[in-house]
Amino acid sequence: MGRMTRQSLTTSAVAGVTMVTAGSMVANVASYLLHLPASRWLGPAGYGEFASLLAAQLVLAVPALALQTVVAREVVRGRGAHAVRQLGYRCAVIVGIAALLLAPAVAWALETGMLATVSALITAPVLVLLATEQGLLQGAARFGPLSIVLAGAGIAKVAPAIVVLAVGGGPGFALAASAVGTGVVALAARVFADPDPAGATSTPIGVAAVLKASQVQLALIALSSMDLVLARIVLSNDDAGLYALGAVATKAAFWLPQAVGVVLYPRMASPAHSVQAVRSAIAVLVGLGAVLVAVVAVSAPLVPLLVGEAYQPVQSLLWLFALQGACLAVLQGALLSAIAGERTYLAVIAWIGFAVEMAGMLTLASTVGQFIGVAVTVAASTAMVASVLAVRSARHAVAV
Repeated sequence: MGRMTRQSLTTSAVAGVTMVTAGSMVANVASYLLHLPASRWLGPAGYGEFASLLAAQLVLAVPALALQTVVAREVVRGRGAHAVRQLGYRCAVIVGIAALLLAPAVAWALETGMLATVSALITAPVLVLLATEQGLLQGAARFGPLSIVLAGAGIAKVAPAIVVLAVGGGPGFALAASAVGTGVVALAARVFADPDPAGATSTPIGVAAVLKASQVQLALIALSSMDLVLARIVLSNDDAGLYALGAVATKAAFWLPQAVGVVLYPRMASPAHSVQAVRSAIAVLVGLGAVLVAVVAVSAPLVPLLVGEAYQPVQSLLWLFALQGACLAVLQGALLSAIAGERTYLAVIAWIGFAVEMAGMLTLASTVGQFIGVAVTVAASTAMVASVLAVRSARHAVAV
């Protein structure tokens, strides 16, 4: 009976990963298709502005990522849709206000136009609403509908921006079009959620739960995105554009394996399966990361053909960008287990890594190669330490 149960779990996990990967793949391919025309049509300087604002948007959207994990965890524990949606609405209002207040400071720090900055940041509260629905589907293990929502969000975010760029629009109008597309999908995603099941609890959920998860996600996003922001500040405009293009490989290796964490997360939140789920997630992420780094290394010579000879200097460094992303994917798996088990203190490892990375980039790095060298070193070491501690913490929680 035990063997049959394990086989059933494995089969359902593979099916879930397949469906979520399909949806995520559509979203990621759409995202990369946005970077290709943007880099060619805007040029290195304009593309550097565009990419740095996308990175800033991702940092402000951290509550959306955290909210999805909290919603999924609460659904696993029997919380109803009404309660988690109320939490989502409160978080969206908070993030929206923060976006408007921070826009002038971000525009000043990155030397970007106000329209482009506001257009990038105002997407964040929309992503919070979308994350609420995705968390409901994830916690209920409804990975088919979840994959449809993921794919739809990716297409709706990218297609309008490409149309704007094609007719000569700049970064600001392209980002505004992207925000509108995301909003449409956030409204449509609600139709996939079922009514509250019998026995679901509707007691309110405090925003504090999202704040705890947010600091974990913020550490991860900071490690995966702030190097782009620093490159914009420290490097020349052209070098920042080169680094931004190389970071596309980082994002690919970071986001493509995310289905593993999405599917195994509900089991990480279940004490009966948490230890095995954490081990499986880390092992699979390491294997997928190695494959992705090899693929990027082999395909690197195609870069000048796809985006132009101006980006040829970054070709030989692409495998390092991919290695950074692969390590960050492993770190993400470890930190997801921390949120699932409410052991968010493990995020201190990522925060230490972030501090080291910031110091290294500001004091030791002045070229694209040096920037990515610091990033890879920090990502690899934090991923290794966090993975070991995640497995030990899960095992200890079960024993207690």
